[in-house]
Amino acid sequence: MTTATAEAEITPDPPEAAESPAGVRAVPDIVRRRLSGLEDSLNPYSWLVTAVITLIAGILRFKDLGSVKGYIFDEVYYPTDAWDLLHHAVEWDEKTNGPAYVVHPPLGKWLISLGELAFGNHELGWRVPAAAAGTLMILIFIRIAYRLFHSIVLAGIAGLLMTLDGFQLVLSRTSLLDIFLGLFVEMTFACLLLDRDHYRRRMLKALEDGFDPAATHKIPRVTPWWLLAGGVCFGLANGVKWSALFFLPFFGIVVLIWRWQARRSAGIRGPIVAGLIGDFGWWIVSIALSLIFYLATWTGWFVTNDGYFRHYREANGLSEPPVLGALLNLMHYHHEAYEFHSGLTAKHPYQSWPWQWLLLGRPVSFYWNNTGNCGSPSCAREILLLGTPLLWWSFGPALIATLWFGIARRDWRAPAILIPAVGSMLPWYYYAVTDGRTMFSFYLLPGLPFLILAVVYTLGAIMTPPEGVATGKRRTDRQLIGTVVVGAYVVLVALCFAYFYPIFVGQLITYNSWSSRMWLGSRWI
Repeated sequence: MTTATAEAEITPDPPEAAESPAGVRAVPDIVRRRLSGLEDSLNPYSWLVTAVITLIAGILRFKDLGSVKGYIFDEVYYPTDAWDLLHHAVEWDEKTNGPAYVVHPPLGKWLISLGELAFGNHELGWRVPAAAAGTLMILIFIRIAYRLFHSIVLAGIAGLLMTLDGFQLVLSRTSLLDIFLGLFVEMTFACLLLDRDHYRRRMLKALEDGFDPAATHKIPRVTPWWLLAGGVCFGLANGVKWSALFFLPFFGIVVLIWRWQARRSAGIRGPIVAGLIGDFGWWIVSIALSLIFYLATWTGWFVTNDGYFRHYREANGLSEPPVLGALLNLMHYHHEAYEFHSGLTAKHPYQSWPWQWLLLGRPVSFYWNNTGNCGSPSCAREILLLGTPLLWWSFGPALIATLWFGIARRDWRAPAILIPAVGSMLPWYYYAVTDGRTMFSFYLLPGLPFLILAVVYTLGAIMTPPEGVATGKRRTDRQLIGTVVVGAYVVLVALCFAYFYPIFVGQLITYNSWSSRMWLGSRWI
């Protein structure tokens, strides 16, 4: 492999002699290596791979975007709300000519409205923002994978796998909220990953400037700009759907672990306690930024008098002071919306439980039509929210393998992937068990990047022998076989995607062709 840098980082290289520039304090090479992040983020080849895969992803997501006419599944709600936001600044009920009661924050609908503003209130207009978000999600995902693995090959594989996933494709071509939620959660993680590298570089710079961790209990001061940016992105994620909150404790754990590891690598005594106050202090500031930007997504509700519950206190004989009264009214709105979500247990033919999601136990049919000329007496045209089966059925084994390799190789990447992956699923298990809440497979979309990263991590481990990557004559049979296995897997995923593509995008096919794709029978119908 020509991009051996990152694969080799799964198992550290043998120590080399450290060479420090003039005026820079000598730092042991093993410490320098542990504190170094991605140093070639501007590598032109990595950006070429990013651009090519993103272009492919964009073509797949924008091609014939408005060909399926009418509302697809929950498009009956969100594009209509988005159009109302353009005209009233709040969701509107045309039947009563008054404000509508909705239970999701407005940001996702504001984003949909941008497409309607640019192209009109029709299928193309309300689906373009979702396609743009889905494509951007893949671009950012490739850069995340490159920063994690320091490998152009693994980053490219990661981007291809998400590009060729039917689940992400369908949600990128449908005007629902979940693709925007997935984008902002992914952006939050990207910011935290950048913050990790920034924090470690600052630690290394302090050591080079003469900081002696053995001589003081203080630690170098670092302003975590990327952590604060992550707080902004996290606030926007909650401005799409509240389920983003599920990631808060898991992202917090990841950040604390990374900072502790960085201080330990720098030789700081008591690395956990040493920076604990600062860690929590900046974390609180980041959460405060999240709250501020979350509230900003409700600007339309604040600046008008027409929003639902906008003057709830005044209407019920309670005091409503400026600013505070509006915030108290919004709190009441949130309480009512939370009660609605917690009591939502109505049965739905396409609902599913979290333990079914990775197995594709109950995908959601977004669209069905059996009319048209397909060259056969019986035709079918369906959009099925189905993950590419070969990819999705790899997620469970990949999570187990990531845990195994992470422990065996003591690799920081494993918990960085596993903790958010668990965070995307565990809360839904809780609600499924405690109150039987109605839920659907698309709730897993924000966790998809971490599930794919687990697959890519496992593929990287398969290609990488314990002794590391070698080139030329030193390349081992294990490495060669691993590369062939990984290449074959990616090709099979691509073929699987191509086979199911007609039911991802609603192509008109014969009924027999459609039926042959229903691998799990009635579970997929």
